[in-house]
Amino acid sequence: MMACSRTCSRILGLSLGTTALFAAGANVVLLFPNWDVTYLLRGLIGKHAMLGSGLWGGGLMVLIAATFISLMGWRYGCFSKSGPCRSMLTALLSSGLALLGALICFITSGVALKDGPFCMFNVSSFNQTQAWKYGYPFKDLQNRNYLYDHSLWNSVCLEPFKAVIWHVSFFSALLCISLLQILLVVIHFFNTFLGLCCSFCEKS
Repeated sequence: MMACSRTCSRILGLSLGTTALFAAGANVVLLFPNWDVTYLLRGLIGKHAMLGSGLWGGGLMVLIAATFISLMGWRYGCFSKSGPCRSMLTALLSSGLALLGALICFITSGVALKDGPFCMFNVSSFNQTQAWKYGYPFKDLQNRNYLYDHSLWNSVCLEPFKAVIWHVSFFSALLCISLLQILLVVIHFFNTFLGLCCSFCEKS
């Protein structure tokens, strides 16, 4: 049973590490709409993408936790002779770190999808005096949800090109990745708890 628990930790560590790399990649892509670096250089990137929760939350924090989980599974280095209590403490700390990073990424992605993309739009249709400006045109849009009304996707945001599709695609990817990370962390916690119980049963 303990061997099975360690094998599960190896798989979970590898899976979490892979999702962390995907989360970081998705966040990096959000910084370059249509693969154009000029928006980043001009400071015309939305606050949710600039926050970089996919880089340091769902990315780095989860990757560090995944490394510890994998080391525990392979019983490598300082984990080769660690007792059940020390293993449980390490598992709790690594799970907590991964869960925190995944939750930050999940919440940020959800808020980003709710607020919509940062883009240039015609504010005259919003009863403003200035003709064009950068902002969040869908944030205060009443009675219409841009996520379901696809007719707004190409008619509101004028620049960057297909800003809504870019925004929705990659923040949806981050939302799904972080949700998968949360699920993997929960599985890791239960796997470690079962392994700890089995180790005590074997000793008794």
